This record gives sequence, structure tokens and C-alpha cells, in this order.
Amino acid sequence: MFKVIPAIDLKNKKCVSLIQGIPGTERVSIDNPLAVAKRWVSEGADVLHLIDLDGAIEGKRLNSSIIRSIVRNSCVETQVGGGIRSKNDAADLLNAGVERVILGTAAINDPFLVEELAGEFGKKRIIVALDSKNGKVTTHGWAMASLFSTIELGRKFEKLGAGSILFTDINTEGLLKGVDPAPTNELVQALDIPVIASGGITNLYDIETIKKTGAKGIVVGAALYVGNFTLKEALELEDV
Repeated sequence: MFKVIPAIDLKNKKCVSLIQGIPGTERVSIDNPLAVAKRWVSEGADVLHLIDLDGAIEGKRLNSSIIRSIVRNSCVETQVGGGIRSKNDAADLLNAGVERVILGTAAINDPFLVEELAGEFGKKRIIVALDSKNGKVTTHGWAMASLFSTIELGRKFEKLGAGSILFTDINTEGLLKGVDPAPTNELVQALDIPVIASGGITNLYDIETIKKTGAKGIVVGAALYVGNFTLKEALELEDV
């Protein structure tokens, strides 16, 4: 089942769209994130992708109350990431009704945290984010490059119990210049667990291109917010 998942990126308690995740490059800034969430749900979304950018970049989860409000009021599945640095952070969200937590920096720093959380809450509720630039995974809100390849870490976290991988191609993220399907395709072929792709979606053709890689989902942000296509049009590309 291929899913189209609208992104709600949160910074300073606003819904924003940044260019390549760089603070100060807001293409979109909306004061009421809860209204945005309700809009996407009303237009057919059954999964929302919520990222606390303050948490991801600075390690301070400044948007927790907004995330809780969206989870409480949206009545659809949510997957949440950004600033989840410990087991307590993850458990707090999972116990608050979040369907899946997304671990990035915390997973790289402490891989066995993935194993621990998967054992306690179930594999399907644990997503590991592999944000890659030029084939290497980054951490700390994309600010620091690691020595590890995407496929190397994907296989490692699959063995440790991750239920799925969120793969973001930083080279294309937020630029609205189209996707490069090759890295996603390589990761899909290397793993048995589902891969959710992100980065570069500019038009409906890009969604179809990623779908053909075998990815199980695509996170859509900037293109949706600037009106390149509607969510309804994108959802029509899901598997029936």
C-alpha cells in the first residue's frame, strides 16, 4: 500500500516550509498549525507527518503542545519526529496517542534505543529517519555529517527492530526541482522493511516516480503548500 503523507513542519509554533531545512529560509509560514492539520484531514489525509524543527535543530521540543493538540483533534494516524533524544521522549509521545515516532539523531547515537523501543511498543511504531546528503547520513537537523552510508545504517536498524525507514534526500529537499529516484530505489532494494521517501517532490509526476521505486509512502511538503497540486490529486495516486 503506497501512501501520500502531508508534512506539517513546526518551528516557533508555526507551520513552515524551509529550503533544505535551513532556518530563515521559510517559503511558507502559517500561524495556526492545528488548522492546517484539520485542512489536510478534511481533504482526505489519513496520516499526518509532524516534525518539530526546533527539536531537530536545537534539541528543544518547543512545539510539543501543538503536536499534542493535533494528535488529540485530528482523529487520524500521526508520525512524529524532531528532538526525540531519549526513551522517555519517545514513550511520552507514544503514550499520548502518536502512532509512530521518528528517531534520527538519537538512533545514530544510541542504536540500541531502537531495539529497546521496538521491544516495548512494537516494531511498527518505530521509524528510523535516515537523512542523507551525497550518500552519507546526517544528524542534528542535517547539520552534522556521519561516516555511515544510508544502506549500511538501513540494514543495521532493520536488524535492531525498526518497523520502517524514513529516507530524506537532502540534495533535493525543499528545492522544488524534482526528485532523484536512484537513492530511494537502492535503499528499497537493500531492505525488507518499508521505506517512506521524502525530498524533492515538485509535481504529481514526482510522486509517481517515487512510487515506482517500491517505496511504501511519500512525504509531501513544499509543493503542497505552494499549490503545485492539491492533496486530493496526490491522494488519487495512492494504491486503491
